[in-house]
Amino acid sequence: MLEAERAIQGHYGKLFKDGRWLTNVNHLEAKAAMEKTELKLPGSAWVRHKKGILKGTGTMSGFKVTSEMIAHGFGRFEIISKLEDPEAFGHERIRLKNCMADEIVLANWTAGEVVEESTPFTFEGYELLDPIEAP
Repeated sequence: MLEAERAIQGHYGKLFKDGRWLTNVNHLEAKAAMEKTELKLPGSAWVRHKKGILKGTGTMSGFKVTSEMIAHGFGRFEIISKLEDPEAFGHERIRLKNCMADEIVLANWTAGEVVEESTPFTFEGYELLDPIEAP
C-alpha cells in the first residue's frame, strides 16, 4: 500500500542549467518520444511495431529575474533536473543533453503583474543519474 508521505512534492524540484541552479524556475517538463513504424505481417491479426528515432522536447518556466535566456540565445546547453523530498525514498536526477531553445521571449509584461517566462526546448538524449528506488 502506498505510504502517503512517499509521494514526491514538486516544490522540492530544482533545475540546473549548465551546472548553475536557476532558483527562479518553478516548472520543468521534459518528454522523450519514440517514432514507431507499423508492420502488418501475414498470418497475424496484430499490428507489430518497429522502434524508430527518438525526439526530446520540454518546457521550463518561472519568474523573470534576469536576461539570461535572451543573452544565451539559441546556443546549446545542458539541464539537470533534481527532484527530491525529505520523506521520499531518495532523489532523482536526470541529465538532458544538447538542449536548445525553440523560442526566446524578448518581451512579455503587464503592469501590476509579476513577469513570468516560458522557454520551450528540444534535447538530444538523457541520462538517469540518480534513480529513486524503494527499499
